[in-house]
Amino acid sequence: MNIRGSICALVTPFTADGGLDLPAFGRLLDYQLEGGTQGVVVAGSTGEAHMLEPEEFDRLLTFAVRHVNGRVPVIAGTGEAGTAKTVEATRRAQALGADAALVVVPYYVRPTQEGMRRHFLEVADHGGLPLLLYNVSIRTACDMLPETVARLRDHPSIIGIKEARGDAERIRALAELAGENFVYLSGDDATATDAMLAGANGTVSVVANLVPKAFRALCDAAVGGDREATARCFAALEPLLKALNCAPNPIAVKAGLPELGLGLALPRLPLVELNEGPERVRLRQALSSLASLATAA
Repeated sequence: MNIRGSICALVTPFTADGGLDLPAFGRLLDYQLEGGTQGVVVAGSTGEAHMLEPEEFDRLLTFAVRHVNGRVPVIAGTGEAGTAKTVEATRRAQALGADAALVVVPYYVRPTQEGMRRHFLEVADHGGLPLLLYNVSIRTACDMLPETVARLRDHPSIIGIKEARGDAERIRALAELAGENFVYLSGDDATATDAMLAGANGTVSVVANLVPKAFRALCDAAVGGDREATARCFAALEPLLKALNCAPNPIAVKAGLPELGLGLALPRLPLVELNEGPERVRLRQALSSLASLATAA
């Protein structure tokens, strides 16, 4: 299984009455595949996993697995605050056909480094799927250190990490851990180019929901070490990346869905839709600029 390159952390489209919008989700999946996305994450934090009911998780993942039909890896977000619940969710994802699981560091409970290590070993031993560790300290209130990752990476079911910290020291430390059987994926669009040029194998991206072709070009250039092409790709994407910083994820990226015919902008409470105003105008302008560049190319 080749989980590398441009991987999209998919949003979950909802209907006006708050239900799953599977036709829109299908359009989003097709848009990703046509744009060259090399893997998709279903029901991650961008997909509002914690706002989904268990049966909705099952329907969403089942739909994605059938729709993608083996063309790229389908990675299920299965991380919970508790270990037993994470194992259960990972087993369910395995039964539904996921290729791998993205398991976030337990949030809110703030485990120690040893607690994190034992948590991931339990999931790796009993969850039934290859695991990607996921460290996003700004959301979980705890930070899994590279030393802990190093103690986990040789487990045969732990295949890599999505690391959302983008400081130079963390990038360097995790790049040193990457190898043939353990991938390092950036989880931060803003610093993804630095990570990939330093040795990360790809990026799990939010912005790829809106511009999969452009983000694939960025990943190809950066993973390939072409700094000049990487700089050009990033310069084209930077206005959109900045526009998406106006609200917590996935509020802003979902505001871009209607502009592309990919669904409504609605998240679920406690998240609220991005209001009409300067931020939404800026988002439209950035998307329009990228579309113009693609047409010119």
